Amino acid sequence: MPSPEQQQELEQAPVYWTARAMQEQGSRFYCALGEALHAADAVNRRLILRTWPEACWDFYGRGQVLARAESL
Repeated sequence: MPSPEQQQELEQAPVYWTARAMQEQGSRFYCALGEALHAADAVNRRLILRTWPEACWDFYGRGQVLARAESL
């Protein structure tokens, strides 16, 4: 479970890289969840992030790696 500070960081960060990591590296379920996260409004985005906090935190970290790799 992410700490309260990590959860806050996750909820305040843009979801692009988290959703992209889900779509590229996740199972079919997480691929679909990434699509939903990317398309969600703020209320539904928060619902997704709070329903699957461990997975979202993991994919958030993966997304940060993707972002750094693409910026090189």
